[in-house]
Amino acid sequence: MPIEDRDDAHLITHALAKDTLSKIRDADTEQVAFRKGLVKLGRICGYEIIDGAMETEYVSIETPMAETTGERVKGLDDVVIINVLRAATPFVEGLLKAFPRAKQGVISAGRDEEAGMDESGTFPITIDYVKLPEIHEEDTVIVADPMLATGSTMCAVLEYVLDDAAPENVFVLSAVSAPDGLLRVQEAVPEADLLTVAIDDHLDDDGFIVPGLGDAGDRAFRTK
Repeated sequence: MPIEDRDDAHLITHALAKDTLSKIRDADTEQVAFRKGLVKLGRICGYEIIDGAMETEYVSIETPMAETTGERVKGLDDVVIINVLRAATPFVEGLLKAFPRAKQGVISAGRDEEAGMDESGTFPITIDYVKLPEIHEEDTVIVADPMLATGSTMCAVLEYVLDDAAPENVFVLSAVSAPDGLLRVQEAVPEADLLTVAIDDHLDDDGFIVPGLGDAGDRAFRTK
């Protein structure tokens, strides 16, 4: 199956998703290839969400030869994609290839690295900018961030997204996740479905995913 149920998440197992993730994990993959890889991975994940989580309906079609019955995906106009800046930008670019008519929201959120991780395994989160579209009950909301480490940032983002909204479907989408983060988000927001391409081994003492892929934002934008 392209999407496998795990205890704390749903795992996207599409062969191209795994192949693309393996390429961007490689420390020798330079910026352009890394960024393009995130775009490709976002597109694949978008198609998998459509295939695994969205309903279809039968419609009548008039071809040049005859009338027939076709099948269309329902709800493609009712998708909201939340871009967690900045690392998610290329990831969301790929998602938009699968959902070109999606409404988009932006949240600039980041953990305070200087403060460090506390005893509970969380970071203080700073949110600098929020711009969200109106979210309706029938919407499918996809909150995208390539790395789900401690879950601190994602929990803070979801608090904003779901403050005045109760959409029918909420997906938290990541490329790489740590078990600690998945558990934290699941406990904080049980109504969200967690989707990831890989569940990695653990977090190091600084809260980074191991083996992970490094800092996705720095690698995509060559800021280090």
